[in-house]
Amino acid sequence: MTDTTVENKTAASRGKRAERVGTVVSDKGAKTIKVRYDFTAKHPKYGKYIRRSTTLYAHDEKNEAKAGDIVEVVACRRMSKTKFWRLARIVRSD
Repeated sequence: MTDTTVENKTAASRGKRAERVGTVVSDKGAKTIKVRYDFTAKHPKYGKYIRRSTTLYAHDEKNEAKAGDIVEVVACRRMSKTKFWRLARIVRSD
């Protein structure tokens, strides 16, 4: 078997990883970015859709992303207490 076949089998057995697109709020940490992910959620009682947001800490190995950039992050193994996402790509750079 080739290396690509092995990689494809392990990726298939893991299943699809969660992906989020958000805005970089902070890039002050070493190899870490804070990404704000905005979404809408339905109110449990009244049914109205409400805007919500959450902050994701993502691993940025090369420190490529800067504050204000739109980025895509994917779920990965836990790297610290709060960091379990990694930077997949920069969608739009400011």
